[in-house]
Amino acid sequence: MRRPAVLPVLTAVYLAAVAWITLNPAPGNPEGNPLLRALLRAVSGLPGFGWVTGSVAEFTANILLFVPMGVLFTLLLGTWRWWLALAIGASATLLIEFVQLFLPARVSDPRDLLANTLGTAIGVALCALAARRRRSSRVSTT
Repeated sequence: MRRPAVLPVLTAVYLAAVAWITLNPAPGNPEGNPLLRALLRAVSGLPGFGWVTGSVAEFTANILLFVPMGVLFTLLLGTWRWWLALAIGASATLLIEFVQLFLPARVSDPRDLLANTLGTAIGVALCALAARRRRSSRVSTT
């Protein structure tokens, strides 16, 4: 299957955005964001959602940030090299956490390794599911 020519450019832009978000020497303070605080308060105030805290929101945001990593690299490399897309995502997050050790305003957290790699795995899985659906729809129409 042919890959869209824009895919490498989109991937480069995404990687630059991830680098900016994760390695910016002056990160924003999520706890200081009144909109985020209000949103967390509203969500955690809903019945059954009292467990949603800032820590849970950050973990979830890290997962969501890396889902495109899995999707983009799986599309670039092909679904048969899903393991390489997953390895790239895990390596990228390991590199980010290592660099953050040397940035005074940043905190390297092992939970980020788990969340980011999980996000990459979800992206890879989404591509695998889409490929399987595409194959099964081709088989059923022939």
